[in-house]
Amino acid sequence: MRKTAEISLIKRVVDASKPRAKRYHVWDSELAGFGLRVESTGVKTFIAKYRAEGGGRRAPERRVTIGRYGTLTPEQARKEAKKILGGVAIGADPAAEIKAKRLEMRFKELIDLYEKEGCYIQRGKRQGQAMKPRTKRYTMARLRHHVVPLLGHRRVTEVNTGDVERFFRDVEAGKTARDEKVAPRKRIIVRGGAGAARKVFRDLSAVFSFAQRGEIVTRNPCEKAAVPKADNQNDRYLSLDEVMRFGEALKQLEAEGVNRKALDIMRLWALTGCRRDEIASLKWSEVNFSEGCLRLGESKTGKSVRPLGAAALAVLRSIGPVDDSDYVFPSETGKSFFQSYRTPWKRVIEKADLPGVTPHTLRHTVGSTAISSGEAMAFTGAILGHVNHRSTAIYAHVQQSPARRAADRVSERIAAALAGICNDIEAPAADADEALLEKIAELLSQGGAEADRLRIVMNALAS
Repeated sequence: MRKTAEISLIKRVVDASKPRAKRYHVWDSELAGFGLRVESTGVKTFIAKYRAEGGGRRAPERRVTIGRYGTLTPEQARKEAKKILGGVAIGADPAAEIKAKRLEMRFKELIDLYEKEGCYIQRGKRQGQAMKPRTKRYTMARLRHHVVPLLGHRRVTEVNTGDVERFFRDVEAGKTARDEKVAPRKRIIVRGGAGAARKVFRDLSAVFSFAQRGEIVTRNPCEKAAVPKADNQNDRYLSLDEVMRFGEALKQLEAEGVNRKALDIMRLWALTGCRRDEIASLKWSEVNFSEGCLRLGESKTGKSVRPLGAAALAVLRSIGPVDDSDYVFPSETGKSFFQSYRTPWKRVIEKADLPGVTPHTLRHTVGSTAISSGEAMAFTGAILGHVNHRSTAIYAHVQQSPARRAADRVSERIAAALAGICNDIEAPAADADEALLEKIAELLSQGGAEADRLRIVMNALAS
C-alpha cells in the first residue's frame, strides 16, 4: 500500500477513501496543502490548509473548506485549492477573510449557503446523506417564505433565543401567509399557523446547526427557545364502522363509473397502510407475489420491505400489468404514474361522511387495527415500514412469514369491512362468527361484482 504522502487526490482515490470510526484526512502529494476530509458518516469534503504568510512554523495552521465531494469533482476542487494557496503566497489570509465576512453574513445569505452546502440529513440512520429532492424543495420553500421575510435582513450572529421565539409566534399568527399570483398560471400560496411554525422552526434549527458546524455562529438559539417543538399527535383513525362506510362509498362510485385506478389505489391504502405515493407510484418490479410483500426501492426511510395481506395481494392480482408500463397504476397520459385520485378521494370522503379524513388516516387505521387485534409492536412496525432508534434492530430481524401472517389478519378485518361485513372486535366471539358467516352467505347469494371480489379474497385467504 502506498504512503499517504504519495497519494494524488483523483476520483479513484477519493471513492476508495472509506469512513472510519473517527474523522481523518488524505493529503494530496502533488499540491501541498490540498486535502480530503472524510467524516465518520461518510461525508467527504475538500479542504486547503496553510500558515499565514510571514508567521513561519509558529503561525497557527488554518484550514479552508472548498466544498463537498459530489458537488465538486477532484479536478474542480484542485483548481479552487490552487487559487486559495496562490493567494496565501502573496499575503492573503482566506480563512480570516471568510470568518470576517461570515460575521457580517445576513440570514438570507446563510439560507443561500445552506441550500448549496447544508441540505443533508443531520441525524439518524441516513445521517450525512443528501436530502431527497422533494424534501429539499419543501425545506427551502419554508425557509424562503417564512424565515427570509422575518429574519432575512438580520445578521446571523445577532439572532438570539428571544428573536427565535418571536419568529415562531409571528409565523403561528399568520404574518407570513400570502396568496400571490406570480405568473398567468402560477400562484404562491403560503399558509401560516401552528403547524407551519413547528415545521419551519425545525428547519431553522437545522440551519443554525449547520452554521455552528461551519463556525459561523457559536451556538444554536433554537435549542433553548420556549416553543412547542413537536407536532400535535394525530390519533385520528377509522373505526370498523367508518371503514364499512368508506368501502360502501368505493363500491357506489365504482358503479357510477369513477376511474377504477383511483379506487384501487384507495383500497390498497386501506389494506396495506402504505404512504400515499408508495402505492400511487408502485412498480410491478416492487411487487413480489411469491413472498407476499412489496420491496420498495424508494420510500421515506429508503429501501423498505412491506409484508402484504392476502386481501391486498388479491387486489393487485385483479389489476395485472397493462399497457407494458412499469407502474401498477400508469398515468392516462405520458409515462409517469397515475396521480388523478384527488377528486375521486373527495367524492369518496363526502359520500362516506368522513370529513377531515386524509389518505394518511388510512395508514393510522392499519396501525390501530393491528394493535387492537393484539399484533406485536414489531409486526405492526414491519407492516407500516417504521424505522426509529428504538425498533430498527427488531425490525431488521423480523421474518417475513410471521409478519405476513400478521398482515393477513389485519387486512382480513379491513377487507371484510370494505365489503360491508362488520366484525367488530368488541362483539362476543361466537356471535361475531355467526353474524359474519350469515353476512358472507348473504353477499355470495346476491351475486354480482361484489360477490366475485369477496370470493377472490376468500380464496386468497384460504390459500
